Amino acid sequence: MRVAIIGAGYVGLTTGVALAYLGHDVVAVDQDPAKVELLRRRKSPIHEAGLGALLEVVDPRFTAASDVGSAVSSVDVVIIAVGTPPKPNGNADTRHVEQAAREVAEHLGLRPEPQTVVIKSTVPIGTHRRVKAVVERTLSGIGRPATVYVASNPEFLREGRALRDMFYPDRIVVGAEDEAAFSYLRALYQPILDQSFIPPEFLDRPPGMKRPVFVATDPSSAEMIKYAANAFVALKISFINEMAGLCERVGADVGEVARGIGLDPRIGPDFLGAGLGWGGSCLPKDTAALLGVASEYGYRMPLVEAAREINERQKLLAIEKLQAGLKVLRGRTIGVLGLAFKPGTDDVRESVSLAVIRLLVERGAHVRAHDPIAAANARTALADLDEVELVADPLEAADGADALLIATDWEEYRCLPLPALAARMRTRVLVDGRNLLRPDEAVQAGFTYFGFGRSVG
Repeated sequence: MRVAIIGAGYVGLTTGVALAYLGHDVVAVDQDPAKVELLRRRKSPIHEAGLGALLEVVDPRFTAASDVGSAVSSVDVVIIAVGTPPKPNGNADTRHVEQAAREVAEHLGLRPEPQTVVIKSTVPIGTHRRVKAVVERTLSGIGRPATVYVASNPEFLREGRALRDMFYPDRIVVGAEDEAAFSYLRALYQPILDQSFIPPEFLDRPPGMKRPVFVATDPSSAEMIKYAANAFVALKISFINEMAGLCERVGADVGEVARGIGLDPRIGPDFLGAGLGWGGSCLPKDTAALLGVASEYGYRMPLVEAAREINERQKLLAIEKLQAGLKVLRGRTIGVLGLAFKPGTDDVRESVSLAVIRLLVERGAHVRAHDPIAAANARTALADLDEVELVADPLEAADGADALLIATDWEEYRCLPLPALAARMRTRVLVDGRNLLRPDEAVQAGFTYFGFGRSVG
């Protein structure tokens, strides 16, 4: 099939490159000329495992462009994957989605065959109906009769694992009002649904993988599935963080608690890591948007509200633990390890680490920070703070520091040279914000150790 992707961010780019690998002809459209130029040179503008290697493989089935008209006029499917940033009240701003739909519609219907517009951006319930109206009004306004179907196809891609999630999903969700739209999307994803493609060399098919489920539903339910999925993940992380607080008071180990409850198939082991909480471009935005939608209908969602409150509390708990070890933060130097909101990505949007850094600077501390991938993006995000210094390695972050805070669970931080770090520090306080280290080893290296929901000694 011939496919146009509007928006070459994390979702659009991953989707487009994967579809090209599966044999479709894909053009990715983006307004950023620098991004388009990078893609034309087969360079990925984002850090995502395997994406750069796959870009080289899919040539010439994957191209990049900045002009919507030339990209969409002759394709079978147009996928809208532009951003939906939060409004001040938390609701998702769909202006970019509607603008993309309007621009796309202006160039549809130039071929006799039907075309399908797919909304992949995370959008509030009812956006499908609004986008369909935008497309129909635009086509009517220019006097062009055309058969155009509109479908909602939410994404469930995790940054750092986006290609794996794309090729080996649990389910593919499609919401539409026309059987033809379901047919187009089934055809688009058939190699994934059948698992009939040859896996990329660096991305083996999981052993024992079952075929993904194609969930064909109404548009509002499809839109709600996306929000409900992210809200549940947020609830699960906030739940274990709430348990961690009680574990500290009664002398239990939250890691053992998580292991014990995670063996229950009704609960499962994923997303039971206690620590600083969740961030990124999805969970904060989507839980806020869900509450915004609920508010419009006069409906309260106290569980989602509580998940967000607990998550905000975790940042303050990190500050409290540092104060417990140092008493006073003003004038102290704090080494922070990890700036990305999660490992495997250079994305610092809504990063808990950056939020904690801002709290430390507000309290008069100097911050020396390290991240193996995200330093450049963090430098831009923290450009307004003079008291933040970005360094090349964890040892440099520890030089003369009064405390270290592990803020992102990068794999390389699991095997830090603790004695060497301690030897460089002025005061040996370690706050393990992701429970990566063994407390006994940290204490043996000379640290005063603080974890989340863990007993020491």
